[in-house]
Amino acid sequence: MIPFSVLDLSLIVRGSDAATAFRNSLDLSRHAEALGFHRYWVAEHHAMPAIASAATAILIGHLAAGTQHIRVGAGGIMLPNHAPLMVAEQFGTLESLFPGRIDLGLGRAPGSDQETMRALRRDPTSADRFPQEVAELLHYFAPPQPGQRVQAVPGASMDIPVWLLGSSLFSAHLAAHLGLPFAFASHFAPDMMEEAATLYRQRFTPSARLAQPYVMLGLNVVAADTDAQARFLFTSHQQQFVALRRGRPGQFPPPVAETEGLWTPTEQTGIDRALACAVVGGPDTVRTGLARFIERHQPDELMIVGAIHDHAARLHSFALAAAARHALAGA
Repeated sequence: MIPFSVLDLSLIVRGSDAATAFRNSLDLSRHAEALGFHRYWVAEHHAMPAIASAATAILIGHLAAGTQHIRVGAGGIMLPNHAPLMVAEQFGTLESLFPGRIDLGLGRAPGSDQETMRALRRDPTSADRFPQEVAELLHYFAPPQPGQRVQAVPGASMDIPVWLLGSSLFSAHLAAHLGLPFAFASHFAPDMMEEAATLYRQRFTPSARLAQPYVMLGLNVVAADTDAQARFLFTSHQQQFVALRRGRPGQFPPPVAETEGLWTPTEQTGIDRALACAVVGGPDTVRTGLARFIERHQPDELMIVGAIHDHAARLHSFALAAAARHALAGA
């Protein structure tokens, strides 16, 4: 059975705060480690009232310090927001503190809206330089060359896995060209998932970092004791999606028993399309849904997103997902 991993948005639920979100993330990372999940990633987002992981490298250090062996990393760092040298130094520091446990996933989106992008001092054209900036970052992780004056200290000569993340064909092309592992954001942008994965595998060029193509796909999983309970929990994610599309993001909302009137039919179509890669239900439904997704799309690894308002219910959901993986492995 393929590895299962966790993408944690470090949710700030309605009426709570970032400190609580960080405590919950640490608790979930320990829970995921005990359940046998392979890696635990957090993502860079800015000015998002529901997401506490803006200072991503700092949070990774906190989670790695609180766990023992699970890989911890970024899914991802939005590279155009940063100087590649600084990213190399930050992740070189993390790798020095937690050797063999750190991952660096890179994206080229701002992780924010246009106004926040300007507040980050981000050049609107910086995404166009993403391939060059990835190459520069990889250069800083390589052994220094004679006469090389600018070096990442720490960072140089460190074997830190670098992933490219994407929701379109661009990063699939680049990951294949550079011989890097590729993670597709199918948990919120599934439209090009199959095409991107196929393109990446067909065009992959082996590198010193990776001999064979390796694809990780994002999948929303909301599991509960019954299908009805899981569908109820999933309404939080649906509400949050609509709020973002309306340009009114807020803290992560509690679930609701009835969604009638909360969004328009057009918005419902948008929800269904964006969250098409989702397995929502009780244990049998989740096990069947996971098996079908893996059989159809053949990922090398599954990155599970469990956006659930109640922390205890989220812990239970990941436990049920781990149980489903165990059952599938023994089938």
